[in-house]
Amino acid sequence: MKQQSIGSRPQWNKTRVSSQLGIEYPIIQGPLGGLSTQRLTATVSNLGGLGSFGAHGWSPSAIKDVISEIRALTPKPFAINLWVSMEDDGAGTSGGEAFARSLAPLAGHIEALGGTLPAYEPYVPIKFEDQVRVLLDAKVPAFSFIYGIPPVEILDECHAQGILTIGTATTPDEAIVLEQAGVDVIAASGFEAGGHRGSFLLPSEESLTGTFSLVPQVADAVSVPVVAAGGIADARGVVAAFALGAEGVQIGTAFLACEESGASVHHRNALLGGQAKQTALTRGLTGRLARGIKNRLLDELNQEGIELLPYPLQRALVRHLSIPAEKAGRTDLLPLWAGQSATLSTYIDARGLLDSLVTEVSEIASAVQNWSAHRQPAGTPK
Repeated sequence: MKQQSIGSRPQWNKTRVSSQLGIEYPIIQGPLGGLSTQRLTATVSNLGGLGSFGAHGWSPSAIKDVISEIRALTPKPFAINLWVSMEDDGAGTSGGEAFARSLAPLAGHIEALGGTLPAYEPYVPIKFEDQVRVLLDAKVPAFSFIYGIPPVEILDECHAQGILTIGTATTPDEAIVLEQAGVDVIAASGFEAGGHRGSFLLPSEESLTGTFSLVPQVADAVSVPVVAAGGIADARGVVAAFALGAEGVQIGTAFLACEESGASVHHRNALLGGQAKQTALTRGLTGRLARGIKNRLLDELNQEGIELLPYPLQRALVRHLSIPAEKAGRTDLLPLWAGQSATLSTYIDARGLLDSLVTEVSEIASAVQNWSAHRQPAGTPK
């Protein structure tokens, strides 16, 4: 058989993910939860990747405005990310006594920083269905989600309107049910990832599979394209993900360190300055299992006997400490989301990061192609 020339081989960026999304490079910027910005989303999309905006805590009217603002900044495809599961059991019935018990470990810090102790207020929910209605009416290019599977009628309407759906799986079983539901692309999220674990079939603590193990299992279990997420911060991680069967990557922490993100200066400096050598999982910061930089606040809230409110009540409670801690520059008392590869974050702007990824992945892919094309088959006489 005639050997295929190197120049005729498919380029690394030409995958089903890039084709279906209509993007140049199958690199997705992680949605970053409450630290997304319209600027970062548009910047990544304008550079050929897929910018994402995490809108799970936003009201429907605010989401509508965000979509309009992103579209004013880019004509390219982008994704809006929502949480299918918006609250934990008990969020609507948790009362003042539980609030006081959960406030107790934080009260001393809040007062020492000059903050005002919060008073109990009943929880007012935001409905997922109302949020996603905005996405459908706006016909966003891509709808990504975690913590479950949207109702079938929502997925059907997405397909009818040409909205590409990206579901998050933390186990192979979750990937299988996502595919069965008709999701277009699956993000396989390893436990190295920063921020929240999006598990939905089993408790998050029972769904802690690493990216290197998860991606090939998911790629073997489903026929739809797989995006690798968790611990990917440079070209080496991208190439490794593709070798494991992924057709795209999702990168969060490295983009979080960029000036276009919504992370504070203190948070970005912690990511870039070596403070993220140790990360840990905790429920203490929000009520749901998430990964952040190991600091005094995380350690204190991980202690036994600490009573936590259901999500999102615990998150709102910790916010009353975050505001004065941010003003005081107390990174030891801030929630600092970060993945296990945070120390690989070296770029302060999204263009520099994306340019480096594209250039270096292309160089590695070219070297591998050259090696593969010119090596002699086993047993060939020299």
